[in-house]
Amino acid sequence: MNLLSHKKVAIIGAGPVGLTMATLLQQNHINITVYERDTDPQARIWGGTLDLHKGSGQEAMKKAGLLQTYYDLALPMGVHFADEKGNIISTRNPSPENQFDNPEINRNALRKMLLDSLKNDTVIWDRKLIGLEEQEGKWILHFENKPDADADFVIIANGGMSKARNFVSNSEVEETGTFIIQGDIHQPEANCPDFFQLCNGNRLMAAHQGNLFVANPFNNGALSYGIIFKKPEEWNDQTGLNLQHTNSVIEFLLNRFSDWSNEYQQLIRATTFFVGLPIRKFPLDKPWKSNRPLPITLIGDTAHLMPPFAGQGVNIGLMDALILSENLTNGKFETIQNAIDHYEQKMFAYATKAQVESSRNEIEMRNPNFSFQQLFNV
Repeated sequence: MNLLSHKKVAIIGAGPVGLTMATLLQQNHINITVYERDTDPQARIWGGTLDLHKGSGQEAMKKAGLLQTYYDLALPMGVHFADEKGNIISTRNPSPENQFDNPEINRNALRKMLLDSLKNDTVIWDRKLIGLEEQEGKWILHFENKPDADADFVIIANGGMSKARNFVSNSEVEETGTFIIQGDIHQPEANCPDFFQLCNGNRLMAAHQGNLFVANPFNNGALSYGIIFKKPEEWNDQTGLNLQHTNSVIEFLLNRFSDWSNEYQQLIRATTFFVGLPIRKFPLDKPWKSNRPLPITLIGDTAHLMPPFAGQGVNIGLMDALILSENLTNGKFETIQNAIDHYEQKMFAYATKAQVESSRNEIEMRNPNFSFQQLFNV
């Protein structure tokens, strides 16, 4: 029994989780439309590479028939563990046995791979959702400056700061007290040659007195990096760093990195654009609303935003897509709501576990004596 035959399903958000959900449902001949706020498929997705894990994210790719394509596009990478003076302390290299455990993929490459698995026009671009309401047994979706749409079932997958999730949960996103500043450097071999050489084809991680540094020299032609630190208390009154003022950010970071070696300082100086954000989580300590007027649920970061310090976010989200799509198509549930309830019950358990792990790592990482080797048992 196909619970969704003759039903219109709307997915809000064309991130990895929303698109994987769309692929898994479309393969079961379900009428699916994805609505995405980005203006087109080429819109640059900010952020470092993603790695899909065996046993979670890769299981969803396997079910979607995309696992080999992911392996073909992704890059197995080693990790240099360095100190603040630019000395490589140890290196963890991929082996023939584990090289496909969690290879790195650029976010836009992953989006293109998933889009290529969908029928043309499954995704409708330039659609910023601003409201949802029930009308005569249908969901009516309101978009900014665009026509309304309707659906029988809505799956919200539009990220950790989604405003639409309040149809499902009364919980609020919380800041964890950590801040991350991310930068990208194009043509790094020319623009930060000393640091690029230090990486030598590997990702690089370093920690010193509460400043954590992670870099990947191969992110679709750019070197992308993140600097992680405890959010200064004086930023809480909204007088934090102006990230649009690049020179101010460079000055702030060079001050924090004053006793780090030239390779790191060269990297900071070479950066022309920064993005910064407080780390947030969406807690799962309260039950979700039980009196939803029509079928609706959350997947991905919208359901369980967590700190990125266990590499679990996208992988847990892909597990959501796998379990929910199976529940909706395997004939074991009498109603769509039964299938949703079972998915949410399972998700609360595994996502809470991942959130706890991520938060534990985050607390450990804020210790001034923290080293990445501890975290990775190197």
